[in-house]
Amino acid sequence: MKLALGGTRVVAVAAAGVLLAGCGGSAKDGGQGPEPSRSAGQQTGASGKPDPKDPKAPEDPEESRQPGALPSAYDFTPNPARVPNNAAQARELTRNAALGEMDWAAGMVRHSPYESGGTWPVLADSCVWSRTPLPSGVLDSFTRRLDVPAQGGKGRVQGAVTVTVHRTEAGADQEIKDTVQESFRCPRQELGGGQRLSGLMSLQFDQKDVRNADASLFEAGKYTGPGSGGTQDYVWTKSRIGPVTTAVSVKGAKGYTNTELLRIAAEGGAKVLYRVELELK
Repeated sequence: MKLALGGTRVVAVAAAGVLLAGCGGSAKDGGQGPEPSRSAGQQTGASGKPDPKDPKAPEDPEESRQPGALPSAYDFTPNPARVPNNAAQARELTRNAALGEMDWAAGMVRHSPYESGGTWPVLADSCVWSRTPLPSGVLDSFTRRLDVPAQGGKGRVQGAVTVTVHRTEAGADQEIKDTVQESFRCPRQELGGGQRLSGLMSLQFDQKDVRNADASLFEAGKYTGPGSGGTQDYVWTKSRIGPVTTAVSVKGAKGYTNTELLRIAAEGGAKVLYRVELELK
């Protein structure tokens, strides 16, 4: 995707680094990269590990592995027996995976309203959001809202995590594609209740750069609304694992930099994706 605005280009590039670096490894390896394989020509000692006297021998993987290292590629495959095939199973997954007040970041508190579910967001041609019943291809969609309280001269940051279960992987993938197009169609959007987004730009990450999901995208813009203290930065991410999508939004506040908001989003995004994997293992 080509980014037309210089400022948004900088944010998008920074987001790619922050979001990917903040996500850690796949849930399967506990946030650590895979052990490197040993070629047939490398010598080994009695323990089966590379002989440290062999100049060609790599470092012991157990010693060289760094906490938080990213795997070389995302290769998680959901267990078919764990993939929801009805609404009740989907509701169990979305509620288990969505982050609560003790799960995202220290000090976050419940927003009011805290939870909502069972509806679907629709962006009309007028660029105004509304909610409708779930479409036939969606088993469940559930949102929890958490805030970083105002403190130390900084305002209140509003965060939200949404987990959605589609009937098919193709349906979930289409949600990702539709989301990218929405920012092009409506760079200014009305959220309701006097809340507005503007200057929106979306970027879908190249799959080779995504290490903790089958697909991921990032969106950035500006936010204004009741209690926002003026125009603030806004960041949003959406990812997919199999037929499940996750979305994390962060509405900025006075005193917060883009980097701080990106790290809040990265932490929430990584944790909810890990929880989705646990549900699908």
